[in-house]
Amino acid sequence: MINSADHHQKSKLRIIGAGFGRTGSKSLKIALKKLGYAKCYDMFEVLKCPEHSKFWLNAMDEGEQFDWEDLFHDYDATIEWPGFLFYQQLMVKYPDAKVILSVRDPDTWYQSIKESIYYARIVAFPARIVKRYDIFHYGWNCLNIYRLIFKLIWSKTFHNRFEDKQYTIDLFRKHNAQVQRVVPSERLLVFDVKQGWEPLCRFLDAQVPSEPFPHVNDRVQFNRRIQQENMIGWIIIFLLSSLGLLIIYRMVV
Repeated sequence: MINSADHHQKSKLRIIGAGFGRTGSKSLKIALKKLGYAKCYDMFEVLKCPEHSKFWLNAMDEGEQFDWEDLFHDYDATIEWPGFLFYQQLMVKYPDAKVILSVRDPDTWYQSIKESIYYARIVAFPARIVKRYDIFHYGWNCLNIYRLIFKLIWSKTFHNRFEDKQYTIDLFRKHNAQVQRVVPSERLLVFDVKQGWEPLCRFLDAQVPSEPFPHVNDRVQFNRRIQQENMIGWIIIFLLSSLGLLIIYRMVV
């Protein structure tokens, strides 16, 4: 359980993101910050605060009975994973919060997932070697992060069937349709980041900024980071192998 620094100064969550990750969520996060929603929760917040992983693991077990204020007391909005899977519970907890369903072309969305977080899971073996060294920094929280990613994304979201493209795209479409059925129309914005500022600002009663709407291709940045970690991973593997061979050589000689 995460403790609030000051329970008397809890802010109310004002925006609930009900859309999947990889639907322009990074661009939306930057846009919301420019509109005054200073703190926006997403999966990157979990990675920055690994102790949160235990909270979400418990939330998946306890669901509606969980006290969300322990986590969101300091946040204005939540988007994509992990919060979007609990959008209905959050709507009940925060009845004044507006709901944004971020959407994207289903085939493009699937390819984006496949070439980013799925790529990191399947392909990047040396990068995972580097990640194991996070244990020395984060302790058991690091292990909880790995458990959370596999349980939350691959199991709870995709039912361990992400490789089945049609099944996954059907899940995506069914979820989006469910959100539009469940959420009252006056409380919901179905939003594609390609639409830019106008519909978002109209929905939030905010003035349209003079600067262009942010468009961030974080897939490129994500894959670059994996490549860098792969390189470091291979170096670690080489050094450990060399050390092992040296020890064996000295034992024999």
